[in-house]
Amino acid sequence: NIKKVLYTQQECWNNGDIDGFMEGYWNSEKLIFTTDKGETTFGWENTLNRYKSSYPTKESMGELKFEIYDVKLTSKNTAILNGKWELVRINDHPQGNFWLDLEKFENNWLIVKDSTTSF
Repeated sequence: NIKKVLYTQQECWNNGDIDGFMEGYWNSEKLIFTTDKGETTFGWENTLNRYKSSYPTKESMGELKFEIYDVKLTSKNTAILNGKWELVRINDHPQGNFWLDLEKFENNWLIVKDSTTSF
């Protein structure tokens, strides 16, 4: 189930577990993570390191909430999904949109490309 990937990630994030959160991403050098600031990160390890440096503590991670707008199967083994994310933190409330490309590997759906914006 495609949405289950995101709900599992949300649970991990809210438990302060970035390693668990990263299990929703394709563990490959071909993973792509882009932001609206023009930053592109290539590879699972680099994406993990980026998350860990951007969110060094459970407090900085806040509580992740999201709303899935749309999921479309583009083939039997590929899908696109878009939605809105927000972090509820003590001092601020960052939020934005995300567009994910997912691919099915054996029986697991994984994010192969993540494009995230903030507003």
